[in-house]
Amino acid sequence: MLTVLGVNVRERVPLGGGAARVTLADGRVVVVKDGEPDAVRAEAAGLRWLGAAGGPPVPAVLEVSGGRLVTELVASAGPDAAAAEELGRALARMHAAGAPAFGAPPPGGPTDARIGTAPMRNAPAPSWPEWYAADRLLPYLRLARDAGDLDADAARDIEAVADRLPALAGPAEPPARLHGDLWSGNVLWSPTGAVLIDPAAHGGHRETDLAMLALFGCPHLDTVVAAYDEAAPLAPGLLERVPLHQLFPLLVHVVLFGGGYAAQARAAARAALR
Repeated sequence: MLTVLGVNVRERVPLGGGAARVTLADGRVVVVKDGEPDAVRAEAAGLRWLGAAGGPPVPAVLEVSGGRLVTELVASAGPDAAAAEELGRALARMHAAGAPAFGAPPPGGPTDARIGTAPMRNAPAPSWPEWYAADRLLPYLRLARDAGDLDADAARDIEAVADRLPALAGPAEPPARLHGDLWSGNVLWSPTGAVLIDPAAHGGHRETDLAMLALFGCPHLDTVVAAYDEAAPLAPGLLERVPLHQLFPLLVHVVLFGGGYAAQARAAARAALR
């Protein structure tokens, strides 16, 4: 019989992405995620790192064993403006907790991690433009182009962004402690506020998390950003840089899901170049 945390499993309900809601024989309900050992280790390290930042809460890590991660279950509730305002302030605290370098993995996390099911390298670099080009844009551009999911014109636009990154990046900022995959599906609204799940955590630019929240829509996003900006003022020109920061997750989507996202990725590259 299947056991989790040394207790027999009574019920298992798939949640998608290799995760399941598991009810144990002693009545506890947990989330179990199965995956490659490095991906599991990276997610567990990311949850612990973010959880230590004084920012938005994350599920507690209950067990890491090989390719299995067990975390607490987050109770669900509807989003509201007050929770969104606190999320903005909490994200500012999380980012301000910092990272040793751009590209740095969480303590105990592997260099070779994952974003979704795509590979993601976490290795320190001296500057954000250099790192974002070398480890976030160009690897996924190559994968998408080699698979035939990006045409030559789109590839040239994205390469131009990588070449011009020092001029496009805006004012220099210190490395922030990023969630790294902060689309709206990884923000769970609980009775006590927003909880962040499924991180691809690393040291990066704080605008990246905010831009990813905007990519597929987030409830009360204007409230989140306004509260963030009040707690930790954002540099002028943020809106103009959103496409630059969205280009990375869009390229990941091209790699994972095919050319249906190629036009959106090229549009982001062209917007970033304006």
